[in-house]
Amino acid sequence: MTKPQLRHLRAKAQTLPALFQCGKNGLTDSYFSLIDRALTAKELIKITILESAHAQQEQLTQALCMRLKATLIQSVGHKIVLYRENPSIKGFVIA
Repeated sequence: MTKPQLRHLRAKAQTLPALFQCGKNGLTDSYFSLIDRALTAKELIKITILESAHAQQEQLTQALCMRLKATLIQSVGHKIVLYRENPSIKGFVIA
């Protein structure tokens, strides 16, 4: 992904609400399933990592990206933004 594409997605993510929170239960199969469906539908989502999460934020982010085949767009504070292209929708087409 090029730098202009990343800037475009970061700008789009600014106004997005956090759809999910990751807390003390960590990353369960049902949690991955919910996020997977959200990425398929929206392509770009924001997740809040709560302080009660037992794992480090970096570890959680890496696990999410690897298992969901998503790209980390931004990590600021306790919020992360993930992107995964869905060819069947034209939501965030980047020229």
